[in-house]
Amino acid sequence: MNLWTSAEIAGATGGVASADFTVSGVAFDSREIGPGDLFIAMKGEATDGHLFLDRAFAAGAAGALVSEATERPSIRVDDTFAALNALGAASRARTRARVIGVTGSVGKTSTKELLYAALDRCAPGFAHRSVKSYNNHTGVPLSLARMPREARFGVFEMGMNHEGELAALTRLVRPHVAIVTAIAPAHREYFPSEEAIADAKGEIFQGLEPGGIAVIPFDSPHRDRLIAAARPYAARIVTFGMSEGADVRASYVVPAARGGSLVSAALPDANLSFTISQPGAHWVSNALAVLAAVDAVGGDLAAAGLAFADMDGLKGRGARRTVRVGDGEALLIDESYNANPASMAATLAVLGAEPVEGRRIAILGTMRELGPDSADFHAALAAPIEAAKVDYAILVGEEMDALADALGDRVPHVRAPDAASAIGLARDAIAPGDAILVKGSNAVGLATLVETLATGES
Repeated sequence: MNLWTSAEIAGATGGVASADFTVSGVAFDSREIGPGDLFIAMKGEATDGHLFLDRAFAAGAAGALVSEATERPSIRVDDTFAALNALGAASRARTRARVIGVTGSVGKTSTKELLYAALDRCAPGFAHRSVKSYNNHTGVPLSLARMPREARFGVFEMGMNHEGELAALTRLVRPHVAIVTAIAPAHREYFPSEEAIADAKGEIFQGLEPGGIAVIPFDSPHRDRLIAAARPYAARIVTFGMSEGADVRASYVVPAARGGSLVSAALPDANLSFTISQPGAHWVSNALAVLAAVDAVGGDLAAAGLAFADMDGLKGRGARRTVRVGDGEALLIDESYNANPASMAATLAVLGAEPVEGRRIAILGTMRELGPDSADFHAALAAPIEAAKVDYAILVGEEMDALADALGDRVPHVRAPDAASAIGLARDAIAPGDAILVKGSNAVGLATLVETLATGES
């Protein structure tokens, strides 16, 4: 794939090319370089990408974007971070794709992946999206720079933990459609209130292209605040949700035979029945937001419905794995990537709805960045744990002391100071027929616990 020529990169970044070359991909992590890629040698607080030029070219890099002299094929610029932003902006300027931006306190990555699956089903091979959770000041321009010139749809996740960050990202992405999935007390440490979080998420609408469409959660207590944020920038506002009055509404939801949900949805000009493979009300909400966006960009709603049925669980965000336990098996639900009060409650509800032969076990790690009310947020998890009929809990991290106190002796539980300590406790606890939910903030490191349990490694 001809993604960029050296002349195009030099023109976009104001740099000077040392040779003619063509690249098929872009990366700033030398471990992700593949044959034909452009390696961007970024200078960070911890290291300098220029130290990894040899590794990048050994892995097949076709050229590099550098700010220091090198004998390798390269484009030299003054500042590689600024050049990455310029390359992302150039990609956005040249594309004819319909661009969709996604943000929210919860559900960003799941919605982005579901939307990509839907649009790729509509136009196979011509949909592009940001990979992983590349949603910050480096990940967003990188994702833009990677967008093929032939793309018909581009889906970009945007995150923030401070005021003003989304405003900068959305003006780079310039979406035709901007989605806010939900508002919850994530990153509360950096905001005085949940209303302030809603205001910061509402910044995504500031980058909307003329004629752009805002997609907003109807059932959110911050709906009107988000609508007010969108109104100066959006030509049209579309709401989604479960309640009467939402523009895209789930009129009928029942559990599917093999997990997931059967959904009938009403749109302004269409009705659609579909199966969504992933269990939980939050996935139904994600699907409604996706339908609103697919409709807004002229995609095929029926094809989107088929994509929902085929959607696999995402690693760290609901992937289901089988754990060998003695002569039997247990179900492991991997939600280890991130956690906040809203996502904890949603996934505990999924565990509660899971039919089990054995017990329901919750391995829950600390929720980070919740600020001075952190203890209250952790203690409040006691109610959804009891509602989910959890039989046993392993609570990981110091902040979980508040939850342990709130549970008292109503739900059997044990404390673990860290993820490594929790591994042995989990192995001792799990029995055939159990369903185990693993969830916590990514920094807690529960992904390692998941891999260890799933692979049986010591």
